Amino acid sequence: MKNFRNLLILGVLALSFNGAFAQTISENALGLRIGDNDGFGVEVSYQRALSENNRLELDLGLRSGSHYDGFKIAGLYQWVWNLEGRFNWYAGAGAGIGSYDYDDDYYYEDSGSDTFFLLAGDVGIEYNFDIPLILSVDFRPEIGFGNHYDDLDFDIALGIRYQF
Repeated sequence: MKNFRNLLILGVLALSFNGAFAQTISENALGLRIGDNDGFGVEVSYQRALSENNRLELDLGLRSGSHYDGFKIAGLYQWVWNLEGRFNWYAGAGAGIGSYDYDDDYYYEDSGSDTFFLLAGDVGIEYNFDIPLILSVDFRPEIGFGNHYDDLDFDIALGIRYQF
């Protein structure tokens, strides 16, 4: 009987300890990711919770200029951990694809296009307000594989998302 009581106390403590580190991430969040992102600037960003502390983030960046047009789509799998209260930090990895169309006046080459692939990492911190709003700051290194997008870029961005 004493062993059962000790086991019960240990079980209750383990569940209490696990609950102390649990956080709630929203089912869905939609908004903007505002950063440099190698010329793409603002991206439309969507996050979808996959479990209690994992989510998928999809970002679409569109760029239009006088000498080029382009788009980039990136998808990242993220792990989310609670720091304290409403602060979370997250890390993730993913990949993406994009395309540029450019003219010869700017690049001094033939007009053309370039399709590229990228691998990305992601590390950031976010704050969940009482209202359905998340603010985040993240750092995303990206390695591109293409003719013009073929190097390592570092992107720091501010995220503003509505949770639902």
